[in-house]
Amino acid sequence: MQTLNFPGDRYPSLFSPWRHGRLKLRNRIVHAAMTTRRVLDQTPTEAMLQYYANRARGGAALVVTEPLNSSRLQTRGHYVRAWNDDHLGWLQRWAEAVESHDCRLLAQIQDSGRGRHERGRNPNAIGASALPDDLSWTVPRVLGRDEIRAMIEDFAQSAARLERCGFSGVELSAGHGHLFHQFLARRSNVRDDEFGGSLEGRLRFLLQTISAIRAACGSGFLIGVKLPGNDGLRDGIDEPQAARIARQVTAGGEVDYVAFCQGAHAHTLDWHVPDMHWPRAAWMPLIRRLRAHVQGTPVVALGLITDPAQAEGIIAREECELVGLGRPLVTDPAWPLKAAQGREREIRYCVSCNTCWGQIVEGQPLACDNNPRVALKDEVDWHPARAAWRRRITVIGAGVAGLEAAWIAAARGHAVTLFGSSAEVGGATRLHAALPGGESLSSVYDYQYQQARRHGVVLELGIEAGLAETLDSKPDRVILATGASMIWPGFLPAEWRADGLLIDGRTAARALSGLREPQGGVAVLIDQDHTEGTYALAQVLRRLYERVVILTPRDSIAADVPLVSRLGIHRRMASLGIEVVPFAEITEECAFEEARIVYRHVHTRAASAIDGVMLAVHCSARAPRDALLAPLRAEGLTVEAIGDCSAPRTLLAATSEGHACGASI
Repeated sequence: MQTLNFPGDRYPSLFSPWRHGRLKLRNRIVHAAMTTRRVLDQTPTEAMLQYYANRARGGAALVVTEPLNSSRLQTRGHYVRAWNDDHLGWLQRWAEAVESHDCRLLAQIQDSGRGRHERGRNPNAIGASALPDDLSWTVPRVLGRDEIRAMIEDFAQSAARLERCGFSGVELSAGHGHLFHQFLARRSNVRDDEFGGSLEGRLRFLLQTISAIRAACGSGFLIGVKLPGNDGLRDGIDEPQAARIARQVTAGGEVDYVAFCQGAHAHTLDWHVPDMHWPRAAWMPLIRRLRAHVQGTPVVALGLITDPAQAEGIIAREECELVGLGRPLVTDPAWPLKAAQGREREIRYCVSCNTCWGQIVEGQPLACDNNPRVALKDEVDWHPARAAWRRRITVIGAGVAGLEAAWIAAARGHAVTLFGSSAEVGGATRLHAALPGGESLSSVYDYQYQQARRHGVVLELGIEAGLAETLDSKPDRVILATGASMIWPGFLPAEWRADGLLIDGRTAARALSGLREPQGGVAVLIDQDHTEGTYALAQVLRRLYERVVILTPRDSIAADVPLVSRLGIHRRMASLGIEVVPFAEITEECAFEEARIVYRHVHTRAASAIDGVMLAVHCSARAPRDALLAPLRAEGLTVEAIGDCSAPRTLLAATSEGHACGASI
């Protein structure tokens, strides 16, 4: 067994070894469960095993897996089947891949029940009662008493099988609106048998599962439980109920740790994984209060903890015994290793954007805006390999795609010159970072910038590089990363643009983000973009203007944002009094000299007007700024367009394409 000993002087509490009963860990860092979508037809894959091995190699002391199919009622293809012996070899390899690094591996036992993140309804859902899921309106098939008992037995036997294969334990996910949570809450459990009624009855499924697993497994087998802290729903689990549940779950001494999670499969879904608009360590005040009810059982802190100093403080102040990191360890599996070695500036930090969540819900492999190497064999503390020969590389564009390509190419030994039209790096991402909720995005380009400087990239900032400047740099290869510009809405007269009657969102963000004095009147935002930056800009407008109206031709807003963050956008727009008008497009009937915007319903063509308009902004789709591409190629140069300059897409595309481009040279 490989044992990694971390120096204790940097973060002495976080990296202190710890033992409590059956729990013995080399430090206090827990990898919280994340679905990888690297399972094929209920069978593990090499990429899935590599993902978990990387987090163990990077320094986590305990890793909780994604959910497994632990009952014969569970058949989801992207979860590993553990309820029979079909995958014993894979399960043994999985345990060895993690446990060999002195890291405990716990399998998560979970069922979504009636809950559903994906579009549409779940025809195979099971549940406590025939009541609809709040988001999908899925009505589950009600589990009979014999089925519940059979499920408990399946869970226990699956746990015993995992123990034989080398797993250290299991974690029961009884929060987040999943099946156990649905049994716990009156909102979703109106049974009149022994598994319903009073809280004691509603707890019976969970408590009997814990006892069955303890009976089926050895005395050293670990059992963790995720419990609801507050789901924010009427007749759900509030803080007093959560305290009662915690007392009963921990009373028998069968549980080795608990974690408190928030939200449910409802309008509080965004509480599961707080995004950039939440305060850091968002749930710690509630967790501290609930910790008083667990009777000495260790508690894992959860919820927007991204920084080593923040994690150290939680442990040093004895607020919790362990710190759970899900998204931060997706972004950088070597987060613990780098923190312990005083290399915090080399950590690729989680920006809490929830791209990872959006990927897996859409059926795509887990991916990250700030980690282009998720689950690759060399992911942990990766450094580019040296190139066979040195070339002169010119990168045009200092946004995320260009910076990523530049620093990697330089680290491979190439002579790299990077031109940026702005005096500062980051491009459009920097603009978003200056808006509400965007601050953490700066860590993406801050990391790239310091790596570029470290590896000797010549930074020519504040220079609008054209054909002459590019040729003067005598490149062997050119990387074009000049981004994209918002397209003028095609249904509006071109002269409005020339007259400045309607400005684009990026221009508005630059002009308004530094203003503090109220401007008065009405601001209208025409939304043909549906990404997060648009609604962050709407918040700026609301701070400055008496009234803000968003007009969109679609049926709603934020269509391109993962659901877990989209709900937060809707909540913020509503709480700020920002009006949203769907199925609307403005027309040539607008009278800007009279401060009037006229819009029509896209289907009925019925007209409405907004008076007192002081500012009109459009956020629209973007077109690549690739004017240099053809002239450079005409000069015989090898040119590659990346990021938005190739095709306007996402931050994920920008980092991954920049990374691949730099590594390929």
